[in-house]
Amino acid sequence: MNFDLSEEQEMFRSSVERFAAPVDVEARRKLRLSPAGYHRERWSQLAELGLIALAASEDAGGIGGSPVDLALISEAIGTANAPDPLLENGILPALLLDRGGATDALESVLSGEQIATLAWAERAQRYSIEAKGVKAEASGDSFRLTGEKTFVMGALLADLLIVTAESDGETACFLLPKDSDGVEVRAYRLTDGSIAGEVKLTRAAASIKLDLSPKQLAEIVSEARLYAAAEMVGLGQRLLDDTLAYVKEREQFGVAIGSFQALQHRLVEAYAKIEQCRSMLYRAALADRADSAEWQRAIAGAKAFIGENVDAIAREAVQMHGGMGITDELAIGHAMKRVMVLARLFGDTDTALAEYSRAA
Repeated sequence: MNFDLSEEQEMFRSSVERFAAPVDVEARRKLRLSPAGYHRERWSQLAELGLIALAASEDAGGIGGSPVDLALISEAIGTANAPDPLLENGILPALLLDRGGATDALESVLSGEQIATLAWAERAQRYSIEAKGVKAEASGDSFRLTGEKTFVMGALLADLLIVTAESDGETACFLLPKDSDGVEVRAYRLTDGSIAGEVKLTRAAASIKLDLSPKQLAEIVSEARLYAAAEMVGLGQRLLDDTLAYVKEREQFGVAIGSFQALQHRLVEAYAKIEQCRSMLYRAALADRADSAEWQRAIAGAKAFIGENVDAIAREAVQMHGGMGITDELAIGHAMKRVMVLARLFGDTDTALAEYSRAA
């Protein structure tokens, strides 16, 4: 089998590398400390590269990238330790709007003119995507949404909310502007410095109901898990690369600590872990999507494996750097905190493993 990248894949990966290269640790920290946790000007530049459009089909005005294409881009974002919320505010909303038939909203999202986010998490629901705390009531040509959501990523940055709500006894997705009457947002920072929020809806009017069944929603969420795993693979590579560079420079007892055999063994184990993670990622990305159950099972297994092993690599990196490794002064501190968020997005390791075992 040929594992070489195509010309288009190399082009997109190179575009991400060039786009993210100017963002050093200090610039990343300042960006995260901005009021919305990110800059819209940078988002417009990202959209111009076609990275969001890669997630939408050609019929809907996108580029029609494959899961492997999107995994490559997500991995490159991770390797660059980029602060861009491409997954949560770009790829995931584009998938939902495209497959849900919201073409007008999708066009503005692909162009970067508007930013969207999925409001799905509810208190006491753990990682379930089934909506119970938000109800949708038909009201003429629109729907009235009432209830609360939590962990809405990019809550201050987003213009559009894609809200899951119970409608006619099943979970459906509704689209409404964040500035609609009856929408109240309370923002807070996540461990990686990005801003999420709690959203309270009080008979907020949503005129668009996405044409997505609960099964289709579950498939899209599984796909988002795949790209979260891909970004973690990139972050794991960055953590390993930065640690290798550090142990070659840091001296103790008059020699570089990288010459210590104990550390060499631990670094070799970290290298083996990241190579295994990359293999697991592309095994899942190349799985047959026609068999939806098997495809989702492969993704659940990959995310569980990658989340656990990249977390182990991050902890090794911090151990070898010492206490400063966990601070925002070093890239590995940012990378580790992003891994902590992604490893729990749509289900932590235990949740993903449970799903994998049930499907076996």
